[in-house]
Amino acid sequence: MPVQLLMETPSQTAGPYVHIGLALAAAGNPPRPEEIWNRMARPEAPGEHILVFGNVYDGNGHLVRDSFLEFWQANHEGVYDSAFDSEKAFNSFGRTATTFDAGEWTLETIKPGVVNNAAGVPMAPHINVSLFARGINIHLQTRLYFSDEAEANATCPVINLIEQPQRRETLIAQRCEVNGRTAYRFDIRIQGEGETVFFDF
Repeated sequence: MPVQLLMETPSQTAGPYVHIGLALAAAGNPPRPEEIWNRMARPEAPGEHILVFGNVYDGNGHLVRDSFLEFWQANHEGVYDSAFDSEKAFNSFGRTATTFDAGEWTLETIKPGVVNNAAGVPMAPHINVSLFARGINIHLQTRLYFSDEAEANATCPVINLIEQPQRRETLIAQRCEVNGRTAYRFDIRIQGEGETVFFDF
């Protein structure tokens, strides 16, 4: 029987349905019993609890108020957990979306530990970020590093893949305080001046 070659399915931007299906709170829909959302760490989770937040900007410097983000990170000991369970103290996977009014996204998690790359070289503590937004056919992938990990950042094999030192700064979340909580601000710029470094993993 001859092999039939199938045509590639046309790509399409995320549009409004990503919120209806995956960001129920942002779309104003009631949550499901087992919802993956922006609280990756419960209060009892070990490690340093942090708030991560930011905005997403397009090439004209305008807020992208309907973007959707996914996060994948290790726990405080540098270990990933691939099995999601809403009852666990910490999950390695989370989701959030920018608000339609202020255009800000938030994530409640713990600061990740050091993870080695495939060659066994330690990478600086980081959170992997996937961005879905209007006008993007294939989601963008980047990483969030921490401003108070300067020594680890300076030797991280992934950060050092970026040839221009000033562009490395687009991956660094700035430590601050929000209502007495340790927080990190991480803005994503899709295009234009200060464009965030995106990876082709």
